[in-house]
Amino acid sequence: MTEYGRGQGSAPWHPDDPLYGDGGWGGQQAQQAQQSYGGQQQHYPQQPQQQYGDWGTGDQHGYGDPSYPQYDQYGQQHTPPQHQQQHQAQQQHQHPQYDENGWPTGSYPQDPYAGGPQDPYAQQPAPYGGEQSDYYGTPEAYPPPEPPGRRRPEPEREPEPQTDWDPGPDQGEHAFFAGGDDEDGRADEPDDRRGRGERRSGGDRRGGGKEKKRRSGMACLVVVAVFGGGLAGVSYFGYQFYQDRFGSAPDFAGSGNGEQVTVTIPKGSGGYAIGQVLKKMGVVKSVDAFVSAQAANPEGKNIQDGVYTLQKEMSAASAVELMLSPKSRNNLIIAEGKRNEAVYELIDARLEVRKGTTAKVAETKWKTLGLPDWAVNHPDVKDPLEGFLFPSSYAVAKGQKPEDVLKQMVARATEKYESLGFETKAKSLGLEGPWELVTVASLVQAEGKTHDDFRKMSEVIYNRLKPTNTETNQKLQFDSTFNYLLGQSEIDISVSEINSNPDPYNTYTNKGLPPGPIGNPGEEALQAALKPTQDGWMYFVATDGMDKTEFARTIAEHQKLVDKFNASRGN
Repeated sequence: MTEYGRGQGSAPWHPDDPLYGDGGWGGQQAQQAQQSYGGQQQHYPQQPQQQYGDWGTGDQHGYGDPSYPQYDQYGQQHTPPQHQQQHQAQQQHQHPQYDENGWPTGSYPQDPYAGGPQDPYAQQPAPYGGEQSDYYGTPEAYPPPEPPGRRRPEPEREPEPQTDWDPGPDQGEHAFFAGGDDEDGRADEPDDRRGRGERRSGGDRRGGGKEKKRRSGMACLVVVAVFGGGLAGVSYFGYQFYQDRFGSAPDFAGSGNGEQVTVTIPKGSGGYAIGQVLKKMGVVKSVDAFVSAQAANPEGKNIQDGVYTLQKEMSAASAVELMLSPKSRNNLIIAEGKRNEAVYELIDARLEVRKGTTAKVAETKWKTLGLPDWAVNHPDVKDPLEGFLFPSSYAVAKGQKPEDVLKQMVARATEKYESLGFETKAKSLGLEGPWELVTVASLVQAEGKTHDDFRKMSEVIYNRLKPTNTETNQKLQFDSTFNYLLGQSEIDISVSEINSNPDPYNTYTNKGLPPGPIGNPGEEALQAALKPTQDGWMYFVATDGMDKTEFARTIAEHQKLVDKFNASRGN
């Protein structure tokens, strides 16, 4: 749009046209060569221009006038030589008159584009003229464009209604607080950057002051809430970050509130895992406090898995000290060499179930308790679990099931045997498999009085099992196997009693090893079974009947040890 308010349209074709270039405005455009077709009135359509001749040679001709002038790309007129004089004469004849303001006066010259007598469109009404309706005559129409010298000043806007709230020295408010849309945001633009229609209707859009004030108040509340919530969130997370990095961990004070609680620490638990269990049970206030206390205690790393009796709301340091004390340990401890019959009774007592419950489970469910494949299907075995309730400390408390406790013990034994390589080392020791190796270890544990005796006892067993043994003829002749058969632990056993019992566990009457282990060997007995001495020991006697065992290589040496034993007994 130009500054005169003239709408866009096709530019005049002739320089003498009063609308050509900036030659002024006559209030009404001259008639165009475009005309309506078929008797129907056309409103300002721009018809496509057809080219005739060659633009570069100036051979284009106007409609009905072969002498139409040509123009270059800069708007300069070029008249063919053969028509130059004719054009000059026409220009002198048709040159219009102008007033002091540069606007044309008088009558316009004849339209050079008017149709001739042979023009079939000459009789149709022109787009502009007396016959055309006035498009500026309606009340809702824009005012007709006027020259700058004749424009009337715009009517002054009515002052905006005053309110009792002063938004500020600039007497304005931002569109965000006013709740306006994009159009309201344009109110701050200068008038010359907006259209006449926007300037005219601007006052209407500024109405409704009270509703805008109400909406601006809500916007302020929203902004305050958003910024307030953000500030609170930043403060909270900042405090947490400071506490995590520099603050001390939350902790209770004192040694507890007097309420006891049983805590089970799983096997292999580290400081954080233990702290999580204690926090869950209400013993300590935070995991970090316990980890710090454990690290500060020189013995803190010695806390083992098991069952502990502690108190609720203990300081982390107090909890660490109590867990290191034997007073807090509430684990079920299985001693080395303990027979399964005794272990079952201990489990019943710890679980507070009827006596014989665990033994019944072992008898009926032993195949489901996790025994390795090489530990099943052996004939004449009195208890398939014998030798697999590994001596250790177990977390056993009331409420657990007997089968769960037994599974835990079998798993511990199986893990130990695998770690020692029983399957691969049994053959090298002259045994048929790991089952016999466990049996040897159980005999070492049962017959040895001290740990120093274990390796010598292991050699005695292997030497008596040799096919070349002519001293005992491959018979072990151990009292421990006969006692296991009878479920007793006697020292004084008569020869007649021994020789009259043909049970496979009676090694006085049967060659080789018993059908299976006779107890649960510990770590040192297992190591001794794998590494016996090589000193030629064949005999042994507990000369004091209790703690002292002496060894001999020959039958003569053995008899001397027997006499020594009888002397200690007063026989």
